[in-house]
Amino acid sequence: MDKSVFGMALLRILSGSLELTAALVMLKLNDVQKALTVNSTLALVGPLVLISTTAIGLVGIADKLSPAKFIWILAGVGCLLIGILRK
Repeated sequence: MDKSVFGMALLRILSGSLELTAALVMLKLNDVQKALTVNSTLALVGPLVLISTTAIGLVGIADKLSPAKFIWILAGVGCLLIGILRK
């Protein structure tokens, strides 16, 4: 198994587990303000996981990419992050 793929999958599994745990915490708290706080904290985790998994994938294929394609990929990820984080 490719180490990059394993690392990316592991991060996504951890991220999904965190999402499920947060949902259970919200149900247990049964308070809108506290649930909103938990949800806001999760909003910070999503982009970090996106950046991390993309970085692992890019490192895994860096030797196969031309510098121009590498720059296009980074620009695309940057656009995604701007779209996600800007209001």
